[in-house]
Amino acid sequence: AADTPRRIRVRLTRRTEPPPTGAVIGLRAMLNPPSRPVAPGAFDFRRHSYFQGIGAVGYAVSRAGVIEAGDANGSALALESLRRRIADRIAASLDGDRAAVATALLIGDRGGLRPPVYDAIRESGLAHLLAISGLHLGLVAGLVFFATRAGLALVPRLALDWPIKKWAAVAALCGGFAYMLIVGATVPTQRAFAMAGLVLVAVLVDRTALSMRLVAWAAALVLALAPQSLLGPSFQMSFAAVIALIAGYEVLRDRLADWRQGAGWGRRGLLYLAGVLLSTAIASTATAPFAVYHFQQYASFGLVTNLVAVPLTALWIMPFGLLAFLLMPLGLEGLALAPMGWGIEALLRIAQTAAGWPHAALH
Repeated sequence: AADTPRRIRVRLTRRTEPPPTGAVIGLRAMLNPPSRPVAPGAFDFRRHSYFQGIGAVGYAVSRAGVIEAGDANGSALALESLRRRIADRIAASLDGDRAAVATALLIGDRGGLRPPVYDAIRESGLAHLLAISGLHLGLVAGLVFFATRAGLALVPRLALDWPIKKWAAVAALCGGFAYMLIVGATVPTQRAFAMAGLVLVAVLVDRTALSMRLVAWAAALVLALAPQSLLGPSFQMSFAAVIALIAGYEVLRDRLADWRQGAGWGRRGLLYLAGVLLSTAIASTATAPFAVYHFQQYASFGLVTNLVAVPLTALWIMPFGLLAFLLMPLGLEGLALAPMGWGIEALLRIAQTAAGWPHAALH
């Protein structure tokens, strides 16, 4: 028993229906130790599995029979059961690639993406939209914050006599934490929540968060929880992008403030698009060395595709995704998932078009 792995990962046969979360199952399977890197310096499956606590990997050679139905006791199983129910709701409202992308954005599960679709997204420079990070968590926390504050401001007695801004910060903190748990709490998500959480706590204590100290706080927290993440692409690319963005905008802060002063809607719209372009340029430049090192490829047209895809995700796809979360307890999520699917369809067309251009990805 001392030499038997406590956790294993087994790929079930395609004929097998997914067993219920928390069930005890029986099956025949071929098991092996996690493999070594396929080449010197390549991804180390054995090291990755070690830190996940997985002692064997393999595949089933028989159907999985449920020995004991069990129940989703414990926070981890209850959370996984919730994620599966959300995925089922998405699949009932959307189909094909739209459902796969919506599932990736809303619960962080990219397993349903077809390889050609994922390759197109990656080669067009839009893979970061599927890695749940600061963009997504910031949108969720921001939407909850502004919606809560706007709703409370409609009641004059509350708006005048109570600190509704702080109440909105608490709601945003809870919403961001819930979203982090639902999408799986990956390293970029942990970093984003640590930074957003500190900003919201600063609102509660009437302080202004200091940018670079904010990054240092987030890095210390992530490394305290998962020190092995330091050597992975998620940690390196996530923090490289954030540090470069903060440094860049600190330099341009006064100039941007001058441009915004007295600006109308048209000028604000142009400034937003310029900000997306500038942010993409800064983040792409900062993460390029890590992308080339870890993945051996570089997306040539990322600046062009992000100029359209980031506003589409921020202003259409994610707001409807958050609305779908709110409508799920009522069984009305289809009302929000349908327009979210339209946005995803446009996003996929952008990715496939750009991936088809000559030299879209430099290998």
